[in-house]
Amino acid sequence: MIERVRAVLVTADDTMLAIRRNRPGIPEYWVLLGGGVEPSDEPREAALHREIYEEIAGKADIIRLLHTMESEGERQLFYLAHIATWSFEDRTGPEFSAEDRGEYTLEEIPLTLEGLDGIDLKPEEIAHVLRGAIGTATLGAEASF
Repeated sequence: MIERVRAVLVTADDTMLAIRRNRPGIPEYWVLLGGGVEPSDEPREAALHREIYEEIAGKADIIRLLHTMESEGERQLFYLAHIATWSFEDRTGPEFSAEDRGEYTLEEIPLTLEGLDGIDLKPEEIAHVLRGAIGTATLGAEASF
């Protein structure tokens, strides 16, 4: 089974970092930072730390596992994390140099219902989970610095 890790990266300004994707022939959408788990990534949080460093040269404090999503042959683990510093210009992930992968743009999205409603966050299931957590305030103080 393929495993992927993703992070809801909450900033000190109560925004969430997300990547806006522009790919030829596909409507614009946003994804959370993260990627594939490699065999050497133990525990799974190690994969998330590696991916955050590769994608935005950042270091995050992982708070907790927020949601697990499984489909045929794939498991995605979504974590809630705090991030204080990052640099999109210093990213090192191999996907950023592949010209056929389209554009990647790092954005800060308000961690509000309005902020989430203003973007097409993929997968829709995590967008639904975040809307529910924001609507019921279950992210609470753990999402704040």
